[in-house]
Amino acid sequence: MFSIPGTGIFNNSQKIKGTVVLMSKNVLDFNAITSAGSSVSGAVGGIFGTVSDVAGSVVDGATAIFSRSIALKLISATKTDGQGNGKVGKETYLEKHLPTLPNLGAKQDAFDIHFEYDADFGIPAAFYIKNYMQVEFFLVSVTLEDIPNHGTVNFVCNSWVYNFKNYKKDRIFFANDVYLPSATPGALVKYRNEELENLRGDGTGERKEADRIYDYDVYNDLGNPDVDNSLARPILGGSSEYPYPRRGRTGRRKTKKDPNSEAPSSSTYVPRDEIFGHLKSSDFLTYGIKSLAQNVLPRLQSVFGLNSEFDSFDDARAFFEGGIYLPTDIISDISPLPVLKEIFRTDGEQALKFPPPHVIQVSKSAWMTDEEFAREVIAGVNPNVIKRLEVFPPQSTLDPSIYGDQTSTITKESLETNLEGLTVDEAIEGNKLFILDYHDAFMPYLRKINGLKTSKAYATRTILFLKNDGTLTPLAIELSVPHPGGDTFGAVSRVVLPAKEGAEGTIWLLAKAYVVVNDSCYHQLMSHWLNTHAAMEPFIIATYRHLSVLHPIHKLLEPHYRDTMNINGLARLSLINAGGIIEQSFLPGGFSVEMSSKVYKNWVFPDQALPADLIKRGLAVEDPSAPHGVRLVIEDYPYAVDGLEIWDAIKTWVQDYVSLYYASDNEVTKDTELQKWWKEAVERGHEDLKDKPWWPKLQTLEDLVQSCSIIIWIGSALHAAVNFGQYPYGGFILNRPTISRKFLPELESEEYQELVTNPQKAYLRTITGKYEALVDISVIEILSRHASDEVYLGQRDNPNWTSDSKAIQAFKKFGNKLAEIEAKIEQRNKEPSFRNRIGPAHMPYSLLLPTSDEGLTFRGIPNSISI
Repeated sequence: MFSIPGTGIFNNSQKIKGTVVLMSKNVLDFNAITSAGSSVSGAVGGIFGTVSDVAGSVVDGATAIFSRSIALKLISATKTDGQGNGKVGKETYLEKHLPTLPNLGAKQDAFDIHFEYDADFGIPAAFYIKNYMQVEFFLVSVTLEDIPNHGTVNFVCNSWVYNFKNYKKDRIFFANDVYLPSATPGALVKYRNEELENLRGDGTGERKEADRIYDYDVYNDLGNPDVDNSLARPILGGSSEYPYPRRGRTGRRKTKKDPNSEAPSSSTYVPRDEIFGHLKSSDFLTYGIKSLAQNVLPRLQSVFGLNSEFDSFDDARAFFEGGIYLPTDIISDISPLPVLKEIFRTDGEQALKFPPPHVIQVSKSAWMTDEEFAREVIAGVNPNVIKRLEVFPPQSTLDPSIYGDQTSTITKESLETNLEGLTVDEAIEGNKLFILDYHDAFMPYLRKINGLKTSKAYATRTILFLKNDGTLTPLAIELSVPHPGGDTFGAVSRVVLPAKEGAEGTIWLLAKAYVVVNDSCYHQLMSHWLNTHAAMEPFIIATYRHLSVLHPIHKLLEPHYRDTMNINGLARLSLINAGGIIEQSFLPGGFSVEMSSKVYKNWVFPDQALPADLIKRGLAVEDPSAPHGVRLVIEDYPYAVDGLEIWDAIKTWVQDYVSLYYASDNEVTKDTELQKWWKEAVERGHEDLKDKPWWPKLQTLEDLVQSCSIIIWIGSALHAAVNFGQYPYGGFILNRPTISRKFLPELESEEYQELVTNPQKAYLRTITGKYEALVDISVIEILSRHASDEVYLGQRDNPNWTSDSKAIQAFKKFGNKLAEIEAKIEQRNKEPSFRNRIGPAHMPYSLLLPTSDEGLTFRGIPNSISI
């Protein structure tokens, strides 16, 4: 062929200009930063160089290395080869390094590339890439410019690319176009299906670092029986006794003592692209947990000892005010990770300090009040457990043939003195009585827990009353233990009533502490870990196995998955593992995660939607005339008020987006990828509950919208509500103790006399000790932080996430709605009539404000569970 100058007719010498953006491993290799000492300090300094620095020359070095080592081949979406597959172009290498390219992200490097092109090739919509280097790199994006008769083509990649020998088939990336399976251009069908096959793998062998394979397994990697029998843990998932969501499969070798359990490792496999692709502070936050567990806490334990105690409430506040003395060698050995330097602040004189938690920033004693105790039930870090009391006395769902009669011993007479003139029956009828009930969750484990050396605990029930001023107040706390004669004899219970002064006032404060210990453990293990982290992972795995990156639902959900499998893997490694941080610092010890499997038996996917959850707990009633279709029983319920607005915004966005691609229920049922995705998420991801009748069938548009809305809600707002308040409320261990070590003292006993003469000491000897408090505070400060480049709900990290302009417009509408909601929440927090939003501790409820700055902010809804 030939061309006439200026006519735009192609010839074989025409070139398509492209720009490739990547990041080198040297920038992103966080695994190198896991130990303390000068060698790591050097590594930390080294990772902050760009590709140019590594090459030893600002421009020419990078060009020299990458121009010979990375090659791409374009794939056509409109022209096919003899077998009906998209034509594959000539292998083309990167060219010149572009260090000053506008809009280049931090630590990113850009390169020119020019592809040979003629009219017979058609429109490129995918490419193969080969890495001939021994070291991997992170491919951020590829942009092709001035495609004849088409314009620009964007590829959002965000993926690690290893040496080509690590892959059975070449790595492929697709443009940011959107196609349902039935609408996929014929030239791309083979490539679409092939990539999904690659991501599914064959279910065999041990996964290697470079793998991108998504598969399922049970939680059989928490124990370490080869080291000690006390570190053996039951397998969670795959049995009726211990049902559980599935995790990502690693295929590691089995332990010697238990052929069904995986042996622990210093690192755990997750698909490579799940390991933070961006240089952001959350990488340091997460690896900070690992460093904390492996390096810092063992050193601190040697200083504090296992039996260290707080001597007074002032001593507990010293964590934030005066600091804690540490030997010089420990200060110098604290991990060089920036986040730990920030957490373990020192004043230059060997004193370790934490930032003051919000709960004591204004008032040092508000946490002790009944009003603040009750307010945190609906505006604290665990605001979705309280239920409306509908039957009196409170009943148990435990099997009476095993546990005997577990009916509450609280009497009407004990409550009616504080019911503002109402009887119990009238208060129930008027929706005035509520219960925080941890009795059934803890009772089956109490005999085991109280058999541990450091634990003495109760299963608790707390009755709360909604006063005429709209606030809650606790009326009675029931403390129960198993009958000494055996479980079939039921429980032995003690009811404690409110008191403000003397020994009875201290007993009441202790009773509230036993409730909070139950609440803290339930929050960390069930509300936080099980209901968000663990419940989410099966949907992530199923999505990557069955929904192509070209699928609209993949593009909808993917931002809400980012980093979750990685933080879950690190949790199994350092947080929820046998002897890990959770077992060290929370009441159930070695029974912690096992307890959550019992709660999972009653997990119901549709009830994760906020309106359904509120109705199920009796905190709302259906009302079509109400703004969100439900009317709240407690009007000033901050979590519910703010959450319903966020929920509605999410669902409206999902509805708008889904309607762009599905016009009818029939189109949902005919979508082969979608149906395989849902079937596998239910039948393999949540296999132990697969036969439950409540699973949506995904046969209608409403099913699809509701299910996707729930998944987004879990990964964003629900997680934010139960995560980012951990340090603001729980950083002061007296407000949210995690362990109880003594029972209430008997009258006339020595312990009772101490309670009379030194109530602070009695309280402190009962709750979490100093070392355990340090463990807990260190971890929850990391978990409560936001990364510097966090991507929040209503935001995307790349404006070219889709080529569909209508989807972009719908997403912009979603972002604008969230901005409106944020302004409304901030205004509500200024309204003094909403007493539950501020409380005695002067903590405006801000956990569901969509945006946040970096750090410990007590607000912000990230897109995903990344910490």
